[in-house]
Amino acid sequence: QVQLQESGGGSVQAGGSLTLSCTASRYSYDRYCMSWFRQAPGKERERVATISNSGTTTYADSVKGRFTISLDNAKNTLTLQMDSLQPEETAMYYCAATRQWFAYACPSADFDYWGQGTQVTVSS
Repeated sequence: QVQLQESGGGSVQAGGSLTLSCTASRYSYDRYCMSWFRQAPGKERERVATISNSGTTTYADSVKGRFTISLDNAKNTLTLQMDSLQPEETAMYYCAATRQWFAYACPSADFDYWGQGTQVTVSS
């Protein structure tokens, strides 16, 4: 059974940085997409960034230029570097992964596997 485990959340002041990591176990597809999502209380879940197994990335407009998603295939680890964080980005952050999926279709991917989330709190 595939498992995703996030780490790296915490509290930071506005303008600060955090790095989130997600380690995947028993995940062995050769074409796939992985993403970071976030959900704040009372708000809808939002896809933040996506990366394919080949390294193609997409970002939500709100985080472009500040967040960087990366993938270490050898370590099965997904990372999200978040810079210039703002209080409105306080949320639970989740990593997610697809089953077999082509890179060109990552923007419309169905995510079958989810981590339990890690809390990010940004204070003003």
